[in-house]
Amino acid sequence: MKEKRTKVDIRNRRAGFDYEFLENFTAGVVLYGTEIKSIRAGKASLADTYCTFIRGELYVKNMHVAEYFWASYNRKDPKRDRKLLLNRKELNKLERSVKEKGLTIVPTRLFISDNGYAKLNIALAKGKKEYDKRESIKDKDRRRAEQRGDDF
Repeated sequence: MKEKRTKVDIRNRRAGFDYEFLENFTAGVVLYGTEIKSIRAGKASLADTYCTFIRGELYVKNMHVAEYFWASYNRKDPKRDRKLLLNRKELNKLERSVKEKGLTIVPTRLFISDNGYAKLNIALAKGKKEYDKRESIKDKDRRRAEQRGDDF
């Protein structure tokens, strides 16, 4: 009998508004103890998160994973830095892009994979200017009006 899995899909909606995504990657996340249980319960947030390199390894900063209610001891800081798992080729490419081109790495989606591991979609991104944001809003309004059948 198959085990029923809950669908965890935590998104960083603000990132799509503030950044233009150039390339996407999927990375594993190093978690301790009951953090995976909190994520499975949907008690995580990607608001104001970003990725940075520390000694050649990629870490996600400010990702909030709430403390698990039933945990008794060995609780971790909810906003601690968590290591991301990528292969060396991908890490080198990301580090080169961040240093040379002035791009940034933004977490876009946190989910549980089919085999039960927590995964984080990250994107190599370029910041949008104010006028780019206004264009995005106009495009979104235009698409919404077309779906309703309104004349724009």
